Amino acid sequence: MMDFFKSLLGLPVVASEHGDRVDNFIIYIHFLMGALFVIWIAYFAYVLWRFRARRNRKADYRGARTHASTYLEITVAVVETLLLFGFAIPLWAQLVDAAPKDSEANVVRVMAQQFGWNFMYPGPDGEFGRQEFELITAANPFGRDMEDPRGRDDFLTFNDLRIPKGEPTKFHISSLDVVHSFKIIALRVCQDAIPGLSIPTWCVPRKTGLYQINCAQLCGNGHSEMTQGFMRVMEREDFDAWVAGNIAPPPVDAGAFE
Repeated sequence: MMDFFKSLLGLPVVASEHGDRVDNFIIYIHFLMGALFVIWIAYFAYVLWRFRARRNRKADYRGARTHASTYLEITVAVVETLLLFGFAIPLWAQLVDAAPKDSEANVVRVMAQQFGWNFMYPGPDGEFGRQEFELITAANPFGRDMEDPRGRDDFLTFNDLRIPKGEPTKFHISSLDVVHSFKIIALRVCQDAIPGLSIPTWCVPRKTGLYQINCAQLCGNGHSEMTQGFMRVMEREDFDAWVAGNIAPPPVDAGAFE
């Protein structure tokens, strides 16, 4: 049944495990809005008929004599409360409570900027090097400490996000300049990117493919250019091969040839 309504509404493809629950909530909201539309149009038509000029030659200044509209408004408020406390808040709480630790997920650090997306991955050691906001420059958007040996195998991409299918992926999101919003519709993920803060969000991608990254916050005259970023969900072996191809070899020790 839900698949029928998703098709009817034209909802985009879902590529994450929690995406179906988000879509179901969207459908429930549409049920409420559809019911309100029908009820209020019917009420409007009744009022036009009930108080037509030929039947009411003289104006009645007493107004409504029943509490039907009050009861209807209370019913709407109750349904909205049920949607909020019965679906929206529990869904949010489940995702927050189930968030994996960094050690239990593939971690990608995201740095938004006008106008594009920077991504940083840990190397084979699985650890990021030291970062400080004081070290951030245009050439060093993540504020990397280049002297930290743990970060020598970290690598960066621009507008090119890749994650493995079927495994938890955690994003730590920040911004280089103004407020942006990291949004991947296929993952049903949306999180503001705020300068000076590193905000986590996560998902488990379940479907391979290429998906667009959007900025859900108006961030300047080049806002539309933020759609040039793409995420690719890959099989684990393909992802490992891609990572291996992006890691620079360690510097050669000249003393070894002396």
